Amino acid sequence: MATKVHMEALSPTMEEGQVVTWLKAEGDAVAQGEILAEIETDKATMELVARGEGVLRKILVAEGVAAPVGDVIAVIGAADEDIAALVASVGGGPAAPTAPETATGRPETAASQAGGQPPVAAPPVSPEAGPIAAATAGRIKASPVARRLAGELGVDLAVVQGSGPNGRVIKRDVEAAAVAAVPAAVITPELPDTEFVDLPLSQMRKTVARRLAESLGPVPHFFLTVDVDMARALQARGRVNELLAAQGAKASLNDMVIKAVAVALTHHPECNAWWQGDSIRRFNRVHIGVAVAVPDGLITPVVRDAHAKGLGRISTEVRELAGRAREKKLQPHEYTGSTFSISNLGMFGIEEFTAVINPPEAGIIAVGAVEERPVARDGELVVRPRMRVTMSCDHRVIDGAQGARFLATLKSFLEEPAAILI
Repeated sequence: MATKVHMEALSPTMEEGQVVTWLKAEGDAVAQGEILAEIETDKATMELVARGEGVLRKILVAEGVAAPVGDVIAVIGAADEDIAALVASVGGGPAAPTAPETATGRPETAASQAGGQPPVAAPPVSPEAGPIAAATAGRIKASPVARRLAGELGVDLAVVQGSGPNGRVIKRDVEAAAVAAVPAAVITPELPDTEFVDLPLSQMRKTVARRLAESLGPVPHFFLTVDVDMARALQARGRVNELLAAQGAKASLNDMVIKAVAVALTHHPECNAWWQGDSIRRFNRVHIGVAVAVPDGLITPVVRDAHAKGLGRISTEVRELAGRAREKKLQPHEYTGSTFSISNLGMFGIEEFTAVINPPEAGIIAVGAVEERPVARDGELVVRPRMRVTMSCDHRVIDGAQGARFLATLKSFLEEPAAILI
């Protein structure tokens, strides 16, 4: 009996997924548990495995095309099984038992089509490119969507490094090449033919846009800012790194902020909470979400039980999580379940900013740069390393006085870090 391949919810917040690469072509044998495709979710690129066995009879969603969770994107069945009625019921075209090979050496199947439409042709080679370029283009391994997008954006596939199977150029490679080329086009005397470039939204960018609307609209934000003297924190960090050097580890100021925030939250559990609609959930453990910038947007890997971990452990985890986040290799449990979040733009020279709350969390702090600034101290004007920290609060959970008390505790820990390091 034929098996429907559904777009599965590969992350807890996933509403739709985009097919990055089909790793099986129509007519290929499929074993249960084998990887069928790579799917771009709102957080990472995940593997979709087969829930049945037989032959991949029909691909209904092309590479580069998104489908809502639950939609049927392919059909697995016996080689001689009649699946016409099943395919028709889910809106697909007729199933083809065999297919001719394209110039890429891969069968021209429904993976190169969308909803039964004719396959997308490779972009034409410019006459000025000459016969060598034309011959090279024919040997480039690229998905049909990547070829079409390259033609639209003016990207030369011959110079694009493929990240798909066996070095195949896929949609995200072309998008990255187009973005990388923008600065060069700006400073080149010869202006490009087109005035602008419309880049399609990634699944992550779609989710960022949706989550921002869900947060800034319904969540009643208010903001509190404190100015922190970081002199002792800088001294403590230097001493800690001398001790961590033997372990091959090194702590950053951001790691110290994570530790200080986590410990401060144990003193103020009213801020370590989620808004549940009809209740407020306060957590006894502190799981810190650390905002990490990635090419497609933003993701917050989670340092679990940060209040109970040393700086060396926090530093190692943050580096590993951030690395996997940028490679889109985070697993769902690594970016869900945070109880409070931190966003740090200090490394970009940003002095002060406000961050958007990540629902259902009740708070997030925005960390600015450490800067030498003149301040009055004991009646004297002195220059001290200062850092501004702004807390965004969900007023349904955190009142002004509660947020202020939490920030006062955090400030005291950063100005006297021995309190959290002993």
